[in-house]
Amino acid sequence: MADVAQDRVLLAMLSEADYRDASFLDQRVMTPGRPSEWVDWADLATLSAGMADEAQFIFHIGHVGSTLLSRLLGELPTVFSVREPLMLRTLAEIHGLLDRPECPWKREAFDVRLASALGWLSRTFRAEQRALIKATSFASDLAVPVRRAGRRSIHMSVGPDAYMQTILGGDASRQELAALGGSRLIRLHRRLGEEPWQLRELSLGERAAMAWACEMTSLELADGEDVLWIDFDAFLAAPGSEFAKAAQHLGHDVEESAAATIVAGPIMKRYSKAPEHGYSTALRADVLAQARVAHLDELRRGRAWLEIAARRFPAIFQSMTRHAA
Repeated sequence: MADVAQDRVLLAMLSEADYRDASFLDQRVMTPGRPSEWVDWADLATLSAGMADEAQFIFHIGHVGSTLLSRLLGELPTVFSVREPLMLRTLAEIHGLLDRPECPWKREAFDVRLASALGWLSRTFRAEQRALIKATSFASDLAVPVRRAGRRSIHMSVGPDAYMQTILGGDASRQELAALGGSRLIRLHRRLGEEPWQLRELSLGERAAMAWACEMTSLELADGEDVLWIDFDAFLAAPGSEFAKAAQHLGHDVEESAAATIVAGPIMKRYSKAPEHGYSTALRADVLAQARVAHLDELRRGRAWLEIAARRFPAIFQSMTRHAA
């Protein structure tokens, strides 16, 4: 993690089991007694010299099974899964400020520090492994700057209706919607080149629709031949084949029988961000069904907002087209 004010980075020692268990590589892994040390960014660049930047990525819009897929792929002996490193969140925030008066770094410094971070995050415990970094949803703006020839990524999403039902159907997701509303609208406005909406004037359903538009248009900017798009609903309908497709896209050979065994295992039966809790496709379907009833009016408002926005802005229209029925 980074201390922007002091221009330094905290390095912590984690075992392979620590990485495997962690849903979030942030302050939650900093347990008492864990060896750690603050290092100046300038020194980190020197320490990073010669590190290979070979990581692959999962970018996503949030609440679409990215942690689940990361854990499933991590069952392959050639995959080293790295989930939601706090460093990438910090870099994404600074990327959004580049060239603005309030940005703490020059663009050249950002490029060097992003390269250093990717070198550290690309490290693995065994030679046959390749790092697979699952970013936080609101770090998806980094999908463009990390692109390079040969780096493969997975973009996970879901259609706007299922997304809005998911967000409105849970207390925690509604709280997240409120907390991220302002930053998402800033990001979306910056991407569109206009500021047509006022956050305070958006209803709950419209804010959920705006969140979907923000995160989807972010991923669309980084689309390319090295990107595999996975629709979460399609994944849940055929997890074995979708898992195999993801593994093969990233360059990992997996036999059909091995894929079937992995998706039939305990990972698919637990809530991936908190494995102590059970979860299932049926439970998700129940949550969405309840949301369709309890939040019908807001869901309609959100859908109407998206349809109007798509007619005005090609970027949102493109995202809507990707998930057209």
